[in-house]
Amino acid sequence: MSDTAPAVPPATVKCLVWDLDNTLWRGTLLEDGDVVLSDAIREVITGLDARGILQSVCSRNDHDHAWARLEALGVADCFVLPEIGWGRKSDAVRRITERLDFAPGTVAFIDDQPAERAEVAHHLPEVRCYPAEAAETLLGLPEFSPRSVTVDSRQRRRMYQAGFRRTDERARFTGSHEDFLRSLDMVMSIGRATEDELARVEELTLRTSQMNATGVHYPDEVLRALLAHPGYEILVTTLTDRFGPHGAVGVVLLRKHAEAWHLRLLATSCRVVAFGAGTLILNWLVDQAARGGVHLLADFRATDRNRMMEIAYRFAGFDEQPCACRIPVSGSSGDDVQLLHLVADRRDSPTVARLIAPHLSDRTSPAGGAGLPE
Repeated sequence: MSDTAPAVPPATVKCLVWDLDNTLWRGTLLEDGDVVLSDAIREVITGLDARGILQSVCSRNDHDHAWARLEALGVADCFVLPEIGWGRKSDAVRRITERLDFAPGTVAFIDDQPAERAEVAHHLPEVRCYPAEAAETLLGLPEFSPRSVTVDSRQRRRMYQAGFRRTDERARFTGSHEDFLRSLDMVMSIGRATEDELARVEELTLRTSQMNATGVHYPDEVLRALLAHPGYEILVTTLTDRFGPHGAVGVVLLRKHAEAWHLRLLATSCRVVAFGAGTLILNWLVDQAARGGVHLLADFRATDRNRMMEIAYRFAGFDEQPCACRIPVSGSSGDDVQLLHLVADRRDSPTVARLIAPHLSDRTSPAGGAGLPE
């Protein structure tokens, strides 16, 4: 038996930054003019995009000339935050990384010039650098092959592009924050999860921290078992506005007892904290419980990052008052979990977003708790 430890797989690349001349395209734009994009490179661009890997450009060229050529080649929209100019490439790659808020170790840079790769590697040692001749092989490398590709992965570029436009609009907006939210024409959709969405649900339970009520990770096999069980609801929240999609931004895991609904998990993406997504979901759940004539219970486990979620629960009206409805679920969540309680009341419809959601009381819940997974 070998004593050699198994190799640790490389971290997945989240953004690839392309040089242009003799890397993305064949030829030098300022000399050749009519540079060519090969079918093989076009396939790499579209393949990475479909996997949810963002792509940008860092090139020594005249910006307007180079961008016009990318548009003529039909690929300009595939790139976010292009850096085309005459400064140091390490500075350009750093700006892209910071604007995306990515760790440098998740960013890659590809260039035909060894000196340019060396300059980037010197100033940004965590950024992975590749020679131009490796471009056609990228789709086969493990670091460019995410473990799973979700619905959101396939539209990640669109989500980031919409986010940049949204941020620019907010900077120009002169009214209140609530008026800005109303101006976005937001639509929040809450729906029962399908099997195809479980990968994104698992991802949300794993990656959310500030707005995760318990910090518990629910793996795929557990989610599939709960999805098939009539006593549970797994709900996915998506958000869109006039700029484009935010994608899946929230997950709810709800256990339905006869006297109370038990909110085992509420997690929302940190990206939508400023849009009030958590409050919208909580108010809808409280209203649904009131319509169903049941109380609402919620698990909360304090972590070093989720104080905002506790505030959201308290602001919604949850407390620790004793109630007979606690009996079916007492002790089911672990000693370090608080079981919060709310006597549900009807809530007004949101004023900053249009809500599309099911009526949870339409699905019959089991009368007791015997034999159901906790």
